[in-house]
Amino acid sequence: MPAAAPLAACPACSAAPLAHSVATGARAADPGTEAVVLALPGIHCAACIGGVERALLALPEVAAARVNLSRKRVRIDTDLEPETLIDALAAAGFAAQPLDPGMVAAVETDAAGRALLLRLAVAGFAMMNVMLFSVAVWSGAGAATARMFHWISAGIAVPTLIFSAQVFFRSAIVALRGGRLNMDVPISLAIILAAGLSVYETAAGHGAVYFDAALSLTFFLLVGRYLDHRTRMAARSAAEELSALESPRALRFEAGTPRPVAVAALAVGDVILVRPGMRVPVDGVVVHGRSDLDRSLLSGESQPVAIAPGGAVEAGVVNLTGPLDLRVTAIGADTSLRRMAALIETAEAARNTYTALADRAARIYAPMVHLLALVTFIGWVLVAGDWARALNVAISVLIITCPCALGLAVPAVMTAATGRLFRRGLLVKNGTALERLAEVRAVVFDKTGTLTTGAVRLDAAQLDPDAQSVLAALAQASDHPVSRVLASALGPDITPAPLTDIVETPGQGIAARWRGQEVRLGSGTWLGAPRGPAFAIGTAPPKVLDFSETLRPGAADTVAALQAAGLSPHIFSGDAAGPVARIASDLGVTEAMAQMSPGEKQRDIARLSDAEGPVLMVGDGLNDTAALAAAHASISPASALDASRAASDIVILGPRLDGIPEAIATARAARRRVLENFAIAAGYNMIAIPIAVMGYASPLAAAIAMSVSSITVLLNALRLR
Repeated sequence: MPAAAPLAACPACSAAPLAHSVATGARAADPGTEAVVLALPGIHCAACIGGVERALLALPEVAAARVNLSRKRVRIDTDLEPETLIDALAAAGFAAQPLDPGMVAAVETDAAGRALLLRLAVAGFAMMNVMLFSVAVWSGAGAATARMFHWISAGIAVPTLIFSAQVFFRSAIVALRGGRLNMDVPISLAIILAAGLSVYETAAGHGAVYFDAALSLTFFLLVGRYLDHRTRMAARSAAEELSALESPRALRFEAGTPRPVAVAALAVGDVILVRPGMRVPVDGVVVHGRSDLDRSLLSGESQPVAIAPGGAVEAGVVNLTGPLDLRVTAIGADTSLRRMAALIETAEAARNTYTALADRAARIYAPMVHLLALVTFIGWVLVAGDWARALNVAISVLIITCPCALGLAVPAVMTAATGRLFRRGLLVKNGTALERLAEVRAVVFDKTGTLTTGAVRLDAAQLDPDAQSVLAALAQASDHPVSRVLASALGPDITPAPLTDIVETPGQGIAARWRGQEVRLGSGTWLGAPRGPAFAIGTAPPKVLDFSETLRPGAADTVAALQAAGLSPHIFSGDAAGPVARIASDLGVTEAMAQMSPGEKQRDIARLSDAEGPVLMVGDGLNDTAALAAAHASISPASALDASRAASDIVILGPRLDGIPEAIATARAARRRVLENFAIAAGYNMIAIPIAVMGYASPLAAAIAMSVSSITVLLNALRLR
């Protein structure tokens, strides 16, 4: 779940949009400056971009700042420490978190996608040009002119095929070296034989050349391959995102003075300083200081946790109120954050073994195509005694049975389905996500930040007017997250009481004097209450302040719709039993578990899968990432932490949850369309294969028939829109 510290409403969102050209006024970069990358979870619009960049460029030491709105990040050229930049952004109303720039660069690289798009563009351009020459030949060009056009077509087609079809050639070679067949083996054979026969026919002066067929085959297959690649690459590794979240620097005490060092330079036993607002970079034990910790990212606890000397602190938590001196107990791979990343890597690897329907069909289809083409070639040699004619017919069989429609069957449907869901506010990130989503039988929800908005309400009616006034004054005098929530919940209509002698004790609470009495607001332990937060005036018994969480819009309708569809809803939360039980009661969910660790969530996902069937996990926090990766399918809201969004298959772009039943319904419809496309491909082959085997289809006619089948599959997929 997102950090408990509230994100201020974006000040830029309410202002006139600022031009993105703010960054163009950046100063010339100093050769000695370094790149700092910060996550900006609270930015939403173009105005936010200008606000962030303007706040950073106001610092003389910042040479340049560039915001990436889609990834909610800013890259800064500066020699300042990340903490200084974070403080500057906080003063401007923007929450920020440090990221490791090296890890970010590794996550964002997609050289394979760019190379595939380039091959697709080259194949399409060459196909159009060769088809123009083919039209000229078909229109009755003279023999010399036709032969010249054939050589020009060869000059265009052969280099293009060598470049653009490498995707299929390399995959086929890898498969053959491994002693197996895949879809790319018949594709490669068809392309090579069609181009080779065409070159031979051109050199021999014959009229039958099929360069356009080879190019159109390559182009259509690359379209399907690129669509598939884009859906797969949208899902970035959650483990890499977690690594990027680790704090790259720490303040280590050297001769009694805290000095910035790389986290990699720390050793067990070192003492480091963690200032308020900083994320803890390593596991450690508090040796001096008291504070409150935001552990929501790791545990899901909605309330800050007090920490005192001797208390253990995990990497990844946020120090809220007071400075802490920590003795390092675990670094690197031994920290809590890295152990969680290892859990996610294991879960992702298990889920990635899931095979798409087209791949499963190809295991059966590819050997049959090769065998059929070989039998056709041998048969024609024996019957006609003409190896050139036999090879021509065998090529036609390879092209007409080429799994182009099969290759488009899944990506075309998934592209149409993801487009439909995107228009309804859901972003599908994984190529097999909808196929898996169609199979789910149970849905598990996280609570805070997923079923609820993270905002809370206070029933101020439990307090008399004087108590409300004193409580408002204490809340406004404190920077503690709970105090800020209280001040907001009480509202502007309550006039704060005049207080004196205000003293705030990190990890405990705030005390003051009012009308000669001591008044206090803080933890239940400090005030002698059964739980916190609590409030006391003078010698009167302390009153526990009960908060009620705000349900996310559409949460109740979503749960009801899932139950109506025959799916069983569950709640897995790291929060306390009381808040979890109240939310479960409000939503009518009978299966709810509280105080769960990330590992317990992951294990119980597996248990639930065995008991009820494939599970959909809906969560938003760092403590949900292992469960999101382990579930059969997963969804996160846009407000989730980057790592949670990376681990999920689908991201809900808006604030409402009622798109989840729509996603499941669309996934089931997409599965039906995929099966229909397989049926179309099978019906096409039943008609086309006998025609090709009997020699009634030239390679060009086979390519046209193959293209018609591909277009039919695409049109069927578009019905989802």
